[in-house]
Amino acid sequence: MQSPVPADVDATLALLEARDYVADRRLATAVFLALKLRRPLFLEGEAGVGKTEIAKVLAAALGRPLVRLQCYEGLDTAAAVYEWNYPRQMIEIRLAEAAGNVERSELAHDIFTTRFLLRRPLLQALSPENGGTPVLLIDELDRADEPFEAYLLEVLSDYQVTIPELGTIRAETPPVVVVTSNRTREIHDAIKRRCLYHWVDYPDALRELAIVRRKCPRASESLAREVVAFTQRLRALDLFKAPGIAETLDWAEALVALDRITLDPQTVADTLGALLKYQDDVGAITPELAAKLVREAQNVG
Repeated sequence: MQSPVPADVDATLALLEARDYVADRRLATAVFLALKLRRPLFLEGEAGVGKTEIAKVLAAALGRPLVRLQCYEGLDTAAAVYEWNYPRQMIEIRLAEAAGNVERSELAHDIFTTRFLLRRPLLQALSPENGGTPVLLIDELDRADEPFEAYLLEVLSDYQVTIPELGTIRAETPPVVVVTSNRTREIHDAIKRRCLYHWVDYPDALRELAIVRRKCPRASESLAREVVAFTQRLRALDLFKAPGIAETLDWAEALVALDRITLDPQTVADTLGALLKYQDDVGAITPELAAKLVREAQNVG
């Protein structure tokens, strides 16, 4: 059963928190306005800061199905919107020909009906078969090609798609739309104008600690504080890819699995692969630097 959208920003904060998503007020405001105004929400930021999770949390909290379109280079309408079930159409044609007395124009009309239509994520979101209004996640749009961006304009403007053989299919009730980008390239202004925009930044230490406490409750209080303080210091270094919240949680879980209750330089060296994903970054954390960061993290903790 679908739940009503939150009545205000405070209710939105509470809704997200109930699903263990620790958001700041600016993000909660953007989410509330997107729900209230029925506008797509465009979330941009570094990988691993919780953009995709927003859509998952909203789907669960509002009792709506999640329809996810994972973008990639070469994505086209056949994978994103619809395609015809050609094998079934060929079988229908052969059966009709075997039966005889079939007009070609009538047969052509019959095989381009909805029973031969394969619904891909965008069409599933705009015309759900079960009638429930979903949450549509268009994930990592920056990985798709620019022509696909142009195609999305109709979807995000009017919540409709056009299928030449069937005409225009428009959503009776617009889905909740969340678009994410890791900013590996700039998204065209025309897309952003159709959305409410929010930059999802790395959290400050207090919010990141609250996230670790919720998502990794088995970590001791001292370990959670040290993990957050260490990660916050790593982000201040000149790394190719600073660790996101997802990596912080992975690292905390790894340390718990190793039965650690506090950090030490050797453990840091052994587990950096949970926190950093590029060899150059791992190599930049020398034993001396690791020891220094551990001391600073423990002094803060």
